Amino acid sequence: MRYFLGADLGGTKTHMVIADEDGRAVGFGEGGPANHQSVGFDGMVNSMLTALEQALASSELSRQEIFGAGFGIAGYDWPSEKPAMDESIQKLGLRARSILVNDAIPGLVAGAEAGWGVNVVSGTGCNCRGWDKNHQREGRVTGYGIMMGEAAGSSELVFRAMQLVGYSWTKRGVYTALGETFMHYCRAKSLEDLLEGYTEGYYSIGAETAPLVFQTAHEGDIVARDLIDWAGSELGEMANGIIRQLDFETLDFDVVLSGSMFEGGEMLTDPMRRTILKTAPQARLVRLKVPPVVGSVLLGMEQGDLVISPATRTYLAETITTLKNGAVAL
Repeated sequence: MRYFLGADLGGTKTHMVIADEDGRAVGFGEGGPANHQSVGFDGMVNSMLTALEQALASSELSRQEIFGAGFGIAGYDWPSEKPAMDESIQKLGLRARSILVNDAIPGLVAGAEAGWGVNVVSGTGCNCRGWDKNHQREGRVTGYGIMMGEAAGSSELVFRAMQLVGYSWTKRGVYTALGETFMHYCRAKSLEDLLEGYTEGYYSIGAETAPLVFQTAHEGDIVARDLIDWAGSELGEMANGIIRQLDFETLDFDVVLSGSMFEGGEMLTDPMRRTILKTAPQARLVRLKVPPVVGSVLLGMEQGDLVISPATRTYLAETITTLKNGAVAL
């Protein structure tokens, strides 16, 4: 029996799963944040080692028994970073064939029925990546959010919401109940107090308040509804860029929706769907329902030249869920 490792290296935590060639998850480990942009490469290595040792211990396997490995890495944005990434992975002491990809790719592999297509990530930030059928051509955005005009994750949504509150206060824009929503959240004395506190830094209004924007929209505020419509359209345009890069316009494929923003439901996904279907009429929007580390394990299996059946994909997702319920929530 051969065994494969999947790693999801995120900005807040690291997850590793070991599975056999039938798709049965046998080991799980968790470490700290592993995005080198925030913790450096030493921090990345330390988090990986912690997760790897736990996964090996729970599976009762050794490093030498790992045949293939897939690493989805937050902050792995440019080809120039690959040598440093390779050097960090080598410090794990694995002999396995490995593949290193941006952390948006495992979600695509896990969420798309055929393992290819486009993945739109909208959580605290946003990202978008795509792969062709053969996993040879990759489409991408920069991954640098509002700096590069890529929206919208929760951070960008709230950033724009506060701009609109400012427009309302200065009479550049129409009234919006978002002002009262954020005043209540911050316990501000007035709209002016809210804006002063926000701009001076003693009121914190960040990505965690995105659900309040959806709540205000559901209560009928037109500005909030238009804002979410904008966010959906922006996410759709990110996907369209990938679709054009990979010549997917006439193909039948999945657009995977990953991240907490999509908990907002149809108010966000409807404008996104309309935007995408104008470019690719046969595209299907599907919600990612399994941990992204599932995709990392599948990538590890590909390094062993396994032909992965739909049954293997399903079994892997099921056994990872069972394993995590006995260990730690993924």
